[in-house]
Amino acid sequence: MLAPHPGSLHGALLLAADIATPKAGKGLSGSQTLVRGLEVLEAVVDGATNLALLSEVLGLNRSTTHRLATALVELRYLSFAPHVGYALGPKLLELGFLARDQMSLPRVAREPMETLAASTGDTVHLGILDESRALYLDKIPGSRRVEISSRIGERQPLRSTGLGKALILDEPESRWRELYEYENREGRRYNVPMATWLRRMQDYARNGCAFDLEENEDRIRCVAAPVRDAAGKIVGAISVSSVAQYMDDDRMQRLADEVRESARIISENLGWRGHPHAVRAPGNG
Repeated sequence: MLAPHPGSLHGALLLAADIATPKAGKGLSGSQTLVRGLEVLEAVVDGATNLALLSEVLGLNRSTTHRLATALVELRYLSFAPHVGYALGPKLLELGFLARDQMSLPRVAREPMETLAASTGDTVHLGILDESRALYLDKIPGSRRVEISSRIGERQPLRSTGLGKALILDEPESRWRELYEYENREGRRYNVPMATWLRRMQDYARNGCAFDLEENEDRIRCVAAPVRDAAGKIVGAISVSSVAQYMDDDRMQRLADEVRESARIISENLGWRGHPHAVRAPGNG
């Protein structure tokens, strides 16, 4: 196995630990050292900003802790200021921007969507909010002989699609009313009265999952859930769609957990670490 380059994070931490460990003592292995270095970063995030706290949290002597922290400062993963202590460094900000650029939503969502399509046998969609429409970014057909007419790149209404409703679950009721009236003014035919629709939206927001009960297309039903980013903001949604004969009320209720779980996996891959349901009290305007 090639030795890690001393200019890399792994190499610098190995060198720091080797210098800090007495020759007669038992040093950390390469993987242990790398893990310890990452633990230093996590400890600083949690508020251990001085050497004494870091040493206590990590369970290491001060010499080893100091060497690890110094290596991280030299590589700009940490910064250090006298009388202030350690803080996260600019290198992490650079890596964060790179990670964000590399983690496009369709790429992150693809594998969980494929798994969901395989387990349900139904068509799975991915979409985002595009002004006052739901924009379909990806589609994975199911194994049933069912043709869902949606296309990648098309824009669909918000109030009548499961995907569209899931995208606006965090909006206040006043915004829901605006969107409903907007689609009315566009002359779109819709058979669900606003009062009924608002009650359903409140339930969907509480449950973190939205339904399309043949509202957008005759005989097509959908179960959808929002996808969140690291800040908890809804940045997309996924849905499972099929014909009504495969989507009775009981099955839609059962599918809700599976769709939410897939949305949670995608959200966690985007950095979300909270509860996957709505983060506001539904209906607040």
